[in-house]
Amino acid sequence: MPVGCGVPDIKPDLNDMLRIANGKNAVPGSWPWQVSLQRRGAHFCGGSIINNKWVVTAAHCKVKTTDRVVAGRHNLKSHRENIQVLKIAQVFRNKNFDSVSFNNDITLLKLARPVRFQKNVSPVCLPSVNDDFPAGTQCAISGWGMTKYNAQVPPKVLQQAKVPLLSKTECKRFWGYKVTDSMICAGANHVSSCMGDSGGPLVCKKKGTWTLVGIVSWGSPYCSTNSPTVFARVTKLIPFIKETLANS
Repeated sequence: MPVGCGVPDIKPDLNDMLRIANGKNAVPGSWPWQVSLQRRGAHFCGGSIINNKWVVTAAHCKVKTTDRVVAGRHNLKSHRENIQVLKIAQVFRNKNFDSVSFNNDITLLKLARPVRFQKNVSPVCLPSVNDDFPAGTQCAISGWGMTKYNAQVPPKVLQQAKVPLLSKTECKRFWGYKVTDSMICAGANHVSSCMGDSGGPLVCKKKGTWTLVGIVSWGSPYCSTNSPTVFARVTKLIPFIKETLANS
C-alpha cells in the first residue's frame, strides 16, 4: 500500500523524457494520482487525487456532477486494468475563477464515496503556501491530451514529459500581461500540454515526494512545443483548497 502522498509504488521513468505533444508513454501506474475525467464514457480533462475523498482539476473543464472520475487508468481503451469509476457528489469551482483570463483556474471535486488506495491509485502531495519552486526546477506533466493539435484522436496510453519551470519574467516574454501571480509556467523545451491535458498535474519533487505545483490551464492553441504551458499556481490556491476541504 502507498504510504502518505507523492510516492508512487511504481517508479516513473523520467529518463530521456523530452506527446503530451512530444512526450512518451508513461510507465503504467507510475503517476497514481492522475485521473481521467469522463463524460459519457469519453475522456475530456485530467485531474489529481489529493486525498481519498477529493480530486483537484481546472475550473475551465466545467465539470458536472454527472461526469465520472476514473482512477487507476493507464490505457483508455483497455478492459483489463484495475480501475475505479467514481461518482462526483459536489463540484466546488473557485468563485474567483475568471473565464476570460483563466485566473484562479481550479475546481475541487468531492467524491460520492472514498477512492480505495492501491498500487496504481494514491494521492499527490500538496505544497504549503510558502513553498518555493525556483525557475529551472525539472518537473513532470502527464495526461491523455492530444499529441499534436491537429491529431484526430487522443492517445490511448497516458503520456508524460519532463519540463523545466520558468520564472514569471521568462514566461511574460511569451505571454505578456496575461500571466498573473496565480499562474506558473513550465515547458518551452520542445514539449507542450495539449487539448485534453487540462486540469492535469504539474508535479515537482520536494524532499523526495512528488508535489502538485501546477494544474494545466492554458497555452498555445497549436500546442506549440516552443512556448510554455501556463498552469494554475497551487501555492497561491492552497487557501481555497484548505477552506473548501474544511467546510465541506
